[in-house]
Amino acid sequence: MSMTDPIADILTRIRNATTVRHDRTDVPASKMKLEVAKILKQEGYIRTFKVIEEGPQGTIRIYLKYADDGEPVIHGLHRVSRPGCRIYRGVDDLPKVRNGLGVAMISTNRGVLTDEQARGLRVGGEVLCEIW
Repeated sequence: MSMTDPIADILTRIRNATTVRHDRTDVPASKMKLEVAKILKQEGYIRTFKVIEEGPQGTIRIYLKYADDGEPVIHGLHRVSRPGCRIYRGVDDLPKVRNGLGVAMISTNRGVLTDEQARGLRVGGEVLCEIW
């Protein structure tokens, strides 16, 4: 399968893994996916991740996080901007996910940021995805 949308790929793998309560999931590594994994960890949606250097591309192993009752910490993942339909927002139009309970990831000229970080730096960009 050709990888036309790496972000949708990582979101789908995480969604599938949490649905069946896996401890971790592996995704083929890329710079963009690494940025997404960093934000997921920083925002407390995953326990941690590590890059496994193997093959031409390497793999990012994402360790999923569950609440004490076994419920996944991630309740939803939603791809916003897609290769066929890019969604860009200025700083004043950045989305608020679930009234600030969730996080939007924005690809800016300063790298991939959360909606909050982007507002703080007064930058807009491409709205990659939303997580809550």
